[in-house]
Amino acid sequence: MAIERTFSIIKPDAVRKSAVGGVVALLEKAGLRVVAMKTVWMTKAQAEGFYAVHRERGFFGDLVKFMTSGPCVVQVLEGEGAVLKNREVMGATDSKKAAAGTIRAAFGTDIEQNAVHGSDSADNAKIEINFFFSGAELAALS
Repeated sequence: MAIERTFSIIKPDAVRKSAVGGVVALLEKAGLRVVAMKTVWMTKAQAEGFYAVHRERGFFGDLVKFMTSGPCVVQVLEGEGAVLKNREVMGATDSKKAAAGTIRAAFGTDIEQNAVHGSDSADNAKIEINFFFSGAELAALS
């Protein structure tokens, strides 16, 4: 597998629980390296733009409200097969169904407050990384 980058958000519920360090520890234990990280408090417009793919779904309004309810930590992760590895360490979307040892099992509550977001493909990772990080922020890491 090739070294690649993916995108991750530590959501407001996990930030409120002071779980940022625990989430990062699980990511690093899985072989992912944090190459960029910052705290953001998304505006309604940012959250609507980021989650635009879900605009027509019934949960969109609640998702936007949740993601703007407090600060998030956005990250660029790097490693072998980073997209898939991050998806594995995150666990099932519904925290109640997530396997033991995953981020969502450890820090999530349910399907809505599930601690983290991660890119679902390499193409989406690029889009999501560029949504939150400028080229200058990433160029310094090369």
